[in-house]
Amino acid sequence: MLTRLVIGSRGSPLALWQADWARTTLLNANPGLEIRIDVIRTRGDRERSVPVARIGGKQVFTREIEEALLDGRIDLAVHSLKDLPTRLPAGLRLAATSRRCDVRDALVSCAGHKLEHLPEGAVVGTGSLRRQAQLRHIRPDLVVEGIRGNVDTRLRKLDAGEIEAVVLAAAGLRRLGLSGRVSEFLPAQRFLPAPGQGALGIEIRQDDDRVARAVRCLHDRSTHSAVSAERAMLDDLAGGCQVPVGAWARLDEGCLIADGMVAVPDGGKIVRARTTGDPDEFIDVGRRLSEMLVERGAMEILSDAL
Repeated sequence: MLTRLVIGSRGSPLALWQADWARTTLLNANPGLEIRIDVIRTRGDRERSVPVARIGGKQVFTREIEEALLDGRIDLAVHSLKDLPTRLPAGLRLAATSRRCDVRDALVSCAGHKLEHLPEGAVVGTGSLRRQAQLRHIRPDLVVEGIRGNVDTRLRKLDAGEIEAVVLAAAGLRRLGLSGRVSEFLPAQRFLPAPGQGALGIEIRQDDDRVARAVRCLHDRSTHSAVSAERAMLDDLAGGCQVPVGAWARLDEGCLIADGMVAVPDGGKIVRARTTGDPDEFIDVGRRLSEMLVERGAMEILSDAL
């Protein structure tokens, strides 16, 4: 019988909030469990001055945690699903997907301006290639700069006047109690989020059925269908390639609706598509979406990024 669990997590305030949410939910469902959170420092946490795309992509936030899983030092890992690569190392699996929080991106500006009202030449910070491309496409007159760091680090740069606005995931701001800082929630259909944004992914060892049973209480089926379609699209299109890709799938009256986009980094060209399908056939929906994007010219963008 399972009596104790060790959760692996990065050490940022947001990552610890997420790990504590998992711990609290697991304890409520399994009162007799003893659960500890182990903080693991990843390469992405250590090398904050270098763009993520330059030091290895999403794996820089997950590799050390996954090594701890494979070594048996931890029993499960709690990730922001948008940071988890579509292809996991051999021996690991995604055992649960949390109910999705706010899927949108959010603009925080020092003067409270919405995106369309930011002054010409305003400096907007974001570390995401996807956000950079969409910002440049919508407002080519802005100066978009890449920034790294946790949510609090980015907000400190804004408050210090180093930048005039920053774009962050709305879910992270809400979880940290910072939604009052938001100047504008960017509409998801216009400003597509990252695949998996707003959801948490629970990663475990492939053969650990005891932990798999324990984490069922963390799983949300509807969110799983939506984010699995998004991740299938991403996997078909880009895999580990660092290119601006966005996706948003959601259930509406029993139908799975999925939007996707691929962009050039300067925002000069964005290819978009939408498809629908059965929520139980989410992989097919994601792959069909990727095929539509390729038909509309996405492969030219992807080829240039390789």
